[in-house]
Amino acid sequence: MTQKEMIREIASELSIFSKIEQKENFLFVLGALGARVISLQKAAEIMQMDKDIFLEILDLMGIEFSYLETPDIALERTWD
Repeated sequence: MTQKEMIREIASELSIFSKIEQKENFLFVLGALGARVISLQKAAEIMQMDKDIFLEILDLMGIEFSYLETPDIALERTWD
């Protein structure tokens, strides 16, 4: 199996998008966000959707997103 075939197989598991290109873009965007290579706004642009909708999709999929550092997240959660 080629690398492209493996990527498409993995991407096909994402039921939230209908087109394989959207699925591949989403996986790419998640990686780029995690590596802090792109902003949330840029991720939404790549996915051709509003930033709030993109955040909603992340939330629906159980993907937490924050540019805060891990200690900051823990501190923020204690502010409640």
